Amino acid sequence: MNVDAQSKSNEPAPLWSFVAYFLRLGTFGFGGPIALASRMETDLVHEKKWIEQGDYLQGLALAQLAPGPLAAQLAMYLGYVRAGVMGASLVGIAFVLPSFLMVLAVSALYVRYDGLPQLQAVFYGIGAAVVAIILRSVIKLGRSTLKRDKVLWTIATVLAVSTAITGREIFWLFLLGGLCSLVVKTGVSKIPATLCLIPAVPISVQWLQETRFQVFWFFLKSSLFVFGSGLAIVPFLHGGVVETHHWLNERQFLDAIAVAMITPGPVVITVAFIGYLVDGLPGAVLAAAGVFVPVYVVVLTSASFYRRISKNIAIQAFVKGVTAAATGAIAGSVFVIARHSIYDVQTVVIFGLTAIVLWRWKIPEPILVATSGVIGLILFSVSR
Repeated sequence: MNVDAQSKSNEPAPLWSFVAYFLRLGTFGFGGPIALASRMETDLVHEKKWIEQGDYLQGLALAQLAPGPLAAQLAMYLGYVRAGVMGASLVGIAFVLPSFLMVLAVSALYVRYDGLPQLQAVFYGIGAAVVAIILRSVIKLGRSTLKRDKVLWTIATVLAVSTAITGREIFWLFLLGGLCSLVVKTGVSKIPATLCLIPAVPISVQWLQETRFQVFWFFLKSSLFVFGSGLAIVPFLHGGVVETHHWLNERQFLDAIAVAMITPGPVVITVAFIGYLVDGLPGAVLAAAGVFVPVYVVVLTSASFYRRISKNIAIQAFVKGVTAAATGAIAGSVFVIARHSIYDVQTVVIFGLTAIVLWRWKIPEPILVATSGVIGLILFSVSR
């Protein structure tokens, strides 16, 4: 099947209906990238029959292979299959815009009322719950990506320890993880040319000295090492916005992750919250653009030939190594974040209860986050 041509599904939908579906999914879709991807398959392939199963599976493979948030990349690819560049563009905007606007509203309220003790109490409760959610996510991610592969477990362990100790991502360790997997699994000592698909972006030093362009450039670089789970960006963000640039403090960073958990759509939309705290509306727009524009470009530039690349054993080995490194980095970031959010009896209890609920029952994460916020507010009221 030629992916450059529009896929002929069983019942082709008008483009506006197709875009409207992703607008609704971006507005009401919770549960993380895997849940959103599953919703797309159920709705578009099996129920509405707007997309062929083969096209969906190809899009899912691309989203897993290429860097960028999985759900957003899959949505854009399906839009490309439906109506080429126009489809990818409209679907991408429809899917990301609702959660972006919600995060903007939350950001404005956060900046306006951050001094209120009640708001701080809400995020006090949410912080411990978020740690439990991230821990659960990294365990699930580890099971699905590392399996029983000793090489991948070694890579993940090294990144977990380095992230926990340094409190930031170590960029070259991600590349080294990919290269180690490449060498061990294929026996090759040279990097295939196809690994160099992303060209260097010429940027002047003077340009980078401007805060707004620093924001854009930082988030653009971060997006290049998000594979599968949107939480993979967490250690990159922590090291950059807290440790290196000092744009946010530890509490604000944890609040940013919490905002991503309580809003629908892609988890990485938290970058808009961070950008807003750094430079208001321009910062939010530039941060979101830095993360999602590369995803859009990857879809447009690779949709026509990615199947050939995806079957390359060396490419697969490199991506598995980088994914293992990302998994380890997320695990390490749990330790870093937990040090600043679980520090008394109450937060330990909230963390423990959230973890137990996550393991025993399938309660949506936004409900857990909202409940934890209410608990924090109650604890604040009782302690007064």
